[in-house]
Amino acid sequence: MARSRIAAFFLMGCLLSLPEIVLGQARRPMTFEDLMKMRRLGDIAVSPDGRWVMFSVTDVDLGKNTRTSHLWIGPTAGGEERALTASLAGESRGRFSPDGKRILFESTRDGGQQIWLADFNTTAGTIGEPRRLTSLSTETDGATWSPDGKQILFVSSVYPECNDDGCNKKRDEEKAESKVKAQVFTQLLYRHWNAFTGDKRSHLFLVSVDGGTPRDLNPGDEHEVPPFSLAGPDGYAFSPDGKEIAFEENLDPVPAISTNSDIFTLRLDDSNAKPVKISTSAGGDHSPAYSPDGKWIAWRSQERAGYESDKFRLVIFDRATKQIKEPLPNFDRWVDEFSWAPDSQTIYFTAGDKGEEPIFVLKVVGRKPNPFPAQLTESGEYGDLHSLANGNRLIASRMSIRGPSEIVSLDSKWVGHVAFSVGMGKEAIAYPQMLKESQLTHLNSVLLDQFDLTEMESFWFPSIGKVNVQGFLIKPPGFDASKKYPVKFLIHGGPQGAWGDSWSYRWNAELFAANGYVVVMVNPRGSTGYGQTFVDGVNGDWGGKPYIDLMRGLDYAEAHYPFIDKGRECALGASYGGYMADWILGHTTRFRCIVTHDGMFNPDSAYGTTEELWFNEWEFKGTPWTNRLMYRKWSPMLAETNFKTPTLVVHSQLDYRLDVSEGYQLFTTLQRMNVPSKMLYFPDEGHWVVKPQNSQLWYKTVNNWVDEWTK
Repeated sequence: MARSRIAAFFLMGCLLSLPEIVLGQARRPMTFEDLMKMRRLGDIAVSPDGRWVMFSVTDVDLGKNTRTSHLWIGPTAGGEERALTASLAGESRGRFSPDGKRILFESTRDGGQQIWLADFNTTAGTIGEPRRLTSLSTETDGATWSPDGKQILFVSSVYPECNDDGCNKKRDEEKAESKVKAQVFTQLLYRHWNAFTGDKRSHLFLVSVDGGTPRDLNPGDEHEVPPFSLAGPDGYAFSPDGKEIAFEENLDPVPAISTNSDIFTLRLDDSNAKPVKISTSAGGDHSPAYSPDGKWIAWRSQERAGYESDKFRLVIFDRATKQIKEPLPNFDRWVDEFSWAPDSQTIYFTAGDKGEEPIFVLKVVGRKPNPFPAQLTESGEYGDLHSLANGNRLIASRMSIRGPSEIVSLDSKWVGHVAFSVGMGKEAIAYPQMLKESQLTHLNSVLLDQFDLTEMESFWFPSIGKVNVQGFLIKPPGFDASKKYPVKFLIHGGPQGAWGDSWSYRWNAELFAANGYVVVMVNPRGSTGYGQTFVDGVNGDWGGKPYIDLMRGLDYAEAHYPFIDKGRECALGASYGGYMADWILGHTTRFRCIVTHDGMFNPDSAYGTTEELWFNEWEFKGTPWTNRLMYRKWSPMLAETNFKTPTLVVHSQLDYRLDVSEGYQLFTTLQRMNVPSKMLYFPDEGHWVVKPQNSQLWYKTVNNWVDEWTK
């Protein structure tokens, strides 16, 4: 850590120890109601002249049980941010036109979600009266401008056999009016995540900004274009000349067992053109983006088929030679998102690393490309990168364990030189250095200043196989080192996920600590940010090394933090963390209680009721009928005679990743085994609990259960 940062932390510690009269009102623990008052930053857009940043902000109304998004704007030079739109229906995905004189956004202000346009005053940062561009019965999503500003590309889910919106509308009306709601399935995936897939498929459309009938770019296609994605960069992009697009599509006949989305290009200036596949990997290819000069297309690529958690590599496609190269073959981290710099030679990207999500920079083309990336940031999780025209400034979002996302400006320049081998000789390249970071938005600063939010501490410990594993600890507000505190031991999902320096509204570590708990989190085998070998360590070993890592991590915390009361600990986990909570239930009695949310209890039945079959088949090395022993070996259900720990089971009806029957089976077993237990069931939620009042009940029920057994 730099000396200036150490001094800053020391000074902060001194200030926080001053009497209340100096700092004003004493800080207090955060509550759930406080969490719901926070404004949630959405996606970011920067004006072409670099003067303005537009972004969506979601407000939660706990009383009305609603979440509403509006567009906000602020100057990139610094200054107060303000709301740009304010309809009752809300607005999202604001985008500046290429000339900066208009914006588009999506809104349900006049029925279903449609694209709206408005004039933009580049001097005042204001908009004129919006007008609706589209009126599709199938609605719109993911709108983006063409480079000349004359057309807009967007996504809509349609019936592949329909040639116009009238046909789609008629099909929907007939379905809605029918008294028969039965469905006939003829293939997998018939449901996905939290909804049945039905007969519609997402297609890309192109519409003129002057209106008219949108053009279906994937007519008759029975596959999703782009494939389903929970979040992340768009799966499509325009070429700089606007004559071509690149997009993702998975053409495998059984999408339930395939992760192999490919990158295709399509000429827009030829109505008879067909998509051309340009990717070659057996695994998934995602997030295509053209370089500003149009010579290259970059995307994130995976090598192994059927494995959604293979390393996301950065690859570059030369449009002239049709060759693909990987500029970072030895970079052992996932490239999560990236952004071309204006020079078309440099790429900024983010990658998880040891609980952080820093920004890296890499010179990928030109006479002296970098042989390795340079890391530009240290703590926090960065995302939504936008490189400004001068090439030395980035606009991005940043969050940390102590606060939700805000927009930051990062200024850098190329300084110094680093020598490296090129053939038989030596070359020197300019190397970047981050000079300044400034926070542009302060959506929650006033609220956060009221709370006693403690720093997250990192610790490392040795585990099985001579591997060092990282853990984190958060102390409760008003911490007193002379006291003993109960522990909430959090287990993350995935399993290819990670705890780290980030903010969450579903599993907020600071909120878990707020009512007097030490929070301990460990990133066991399977966690991201420690290299692909570490990620792969969970495959076929769900209750093995990851379980040992977790237990040894807690052992380490108990031994090195004397304020931990190891007789008052509760284990809590969701998804894979829920599976591990179920596994813990049958393999140790060290915990006073357990909370298991949407976990896998019976791997055999979970295979038959899930939708993304590639996941189970990869993690358990086959199907139940080809590798029955693996499914049985790691089955929490088969250790039911050891169940003794009081357990809260949480599951939701619309969770199609891990069907609600997994929760029913566990709760039934606990009740029949006379183990103290309770089940919290949500009929209207999926894998995540997202509705405000449902979330309130979730936190209340979970915290009350832990309090009951540890206090």
